[in-house]
Amino acid sequence: MDDLELILMNNLALYVVTVLVWGSTWLLINFQLGVVPVSVSLVYRYALAAALLFIWCQIRSLNLRFSATHHARFAAMGALMFGINYMCTYSAQQYISSSLNAVAFSAMLWMNILNARMFFGTRSDWSVLIGAVLGMVGVVVLFLPAIESFTFSDTVLLGASLCLAGAYSASLGNMVSQNAQTIKLPVMQSNAWGMAYGVVFLVAFALIRGDEFTFDPSFAYLGSLLYLSIFGSIVAFGTYLTLLGRIGAARAGYAVVMFPAVAVILSLMFEGLELTPRLAIGIALTLAGNVVILWRKNQQPTRRGGKDTSNGVVVRARA
Repeated sequence: MDDLELILMNNLALYVVTVLVWGSTWLLINFQLGVVPVSVSLVYRYALAAALLFIWCQIRSLNLRFSATHHARFAAMGALMFGINYMCTYSAQQYISSSLNAVAFSAMLWMNILNARMFFGTRSDWSVLIGAVLGMVGVVVLFLPAIESFTFSDTVLLGASLCLAGAYSASLGNMVSQNAQTIKLPVMQSNAWGMAYGVVFLVAFALIRGDEFTFDPSFAYLGSLLYLSIFGSIVAFGTYLTLLGRIGAARAGYAVVMFPAVAVILSLMFEGLELTPRLAIGIALTLAGNVVILWRKNQQPTRRGGKDTSNGVVVRARA
């Protein structure tokens, strides 16, 4: 097995972990809503995740000293990806269902394609665009009843707007992370500092809003908090942002289209959801888009100045 096959297998593992973990977090977010204010729950989530990451870096003797310029990037990641993004997404789920929230957030795929073009001049080839269309159509088919019953009430419109704002903030955070990786900033330490800055942002936001720092000792809240902090934050952000640095924001961003499909599959397995022709077609379309957008037909990457530019998406070459 040559180096290219090893790289592709590694990327596939990163992609699968990202999709499976984040696909399950949409269900667990519901257990974080209610008793504790949204902003405070997010403070707990990312404070725990950041602390664990710093401990891990210390145990592994990873460098945690960076320049002020680098910290500016970490702060931007914190505000965009761990702060505004999640404040909007959690808040949106107070007004709309998790299914509609997932559908709206999947628009981040197109935001990544457009932002990568605007900030990095990255041209997405036809496989990316066709795959994106298939995936989005699949998501719409999956949640067609919820979409058909959609009404532009004040609360639903507010929820959808918050989710789209969160998705765009996340997309901008993706651009910051991709830029950080082009100058060789390590993902693990970047995430540790980014989450720490995100906590500062969230604490400030909570204090400005006057949110009370309460806590819910219930098993559901504690269990979901631990899962979201360890798997939904540390593991999934680590795999996703590593993947983003390797294959670019457009292809990595397709993961957000797979999240709703994973959530539906989990409901089929554990919640007694009935498999209907509509669900089967929706899942098939998202999987087809997944194959189209990631399949490379065994092409050898073309490297320019240490970067892989195969399929029109800039990715970092790996030796």
